[in-house]
Amino acid sequence: MAPTIAVAPTKPKPHRQPPHPAEEEEEEVLRKRNEELERELKRSMEREEKMRKELERTWERLRVAEEAEERLCSQLGELEAEAVDQARSYRARVLSMMDQLSAAQKLLQAASLSLPTNST
Repeated sequence: MAPTIAVAPTKPKPHRQPPHPAEEEEEEVLRKRNEELERELKRSMEREEKMRKELERTWERLRVAEEAEERLCSQLGELEAEAVDQARSYRARVLSMMDQLSAAQKLLQAASLSLPTNST
């Protein structure tokens, strides 16, 4: 006997029947809903990116403001120290002038006591 090759009979592919109008309508509704959701997702991602950039700008402004605050505090400290030095210097000068005035008054009093009076 001669060898034979067995070939399995192929099943005919089931014919896809056109979808029912209700199924087509449902697919269309789902497709539209999907597109709507994709647009909303895109808008949401754009808003998120915009907010992220705004947050970065705000963060940078905060950093600059903090550095400015530090410089101002440093300058204020220097000015306070200078003001204290000036106040001490002013006080010392006022005390010195008071001492000079007091000494001058004493000299004037001593001079007026030692002046001879002419009573004739």
